[in-house]
Amino acid sequence: MIFRLDERLLFPEPSLAEEDGLLALGGDLSVDRLLLAYQNGIFPWYNNDTPILWYSPHGRFVLFPDELKISKSMKQVLRSRRFTITIDKSFEQVIEACAIAKREGQDGTWITDDMKKAYIDLHHQGHAHSVEVWEKDQLVGGLYGVAVGLVFCGESMFSKVSNASKTALITLCQSGKYQLIDCQVHTEHLESMGARLISRKEYMNILKNARAKS
Repeated sequence: MIFRLDERLLFPEPSLAEEDGLLALGGDLSVDRLLLAYQNGIFPWYNNDTPILWYSPHGRFVLFPDELKISKSMKQVLRSRRFTITIDKSFEQVIEACAIAKREGQDGTWITDDMKKAYIDLHHQGHAHSVEVWEKDQLVGGLYGVAVGLVFCGESMFSKVSNASKTALITLCQSGKYQLIDCQVHTEHLESMGARLISRKEYMNILKNARAKS
């Protein structure tokens, strides 16, 4: 059953999501609603042709920072100091770059203008963060997401040159700020770096404990 949200600030029980993770539709992208969603393992994912859709996958693809795998070639890239890394310096540039990045198997982007505004609002209130990767003063890679206590809910990443997005993710994992990076959906790229699938129950337990410790 797919629930329809109204103006009330609440979500149905996440375990009631459909097989594909779709839980509800409607509502808005206010800061308060987005925070409530992420605190309950829910995130928005839709495009301009649909209403706002809210997902809570039954299995969650995540990366524990202490399980991060860095290849020998990537270690050489990091040692070369080819890139300069910053945190929260250019959030709006990162989300815009993620929105226009071409992705295999995707026609268009789910990072709509409304989504961009919503996450920029979250950033201004200290809940959304970005990692920027620079090469010769040019932004060549990065990622952004939402922090829920000690869990970082990754939303998107981009790379204009080889290894830039990997550098951003490694920087995030090695920052020491998070117990878990929520990657949301499976990709071979993230799996190669140590990400794995856990159950919603395990994810929610980690999320609850991480919020309590923050």
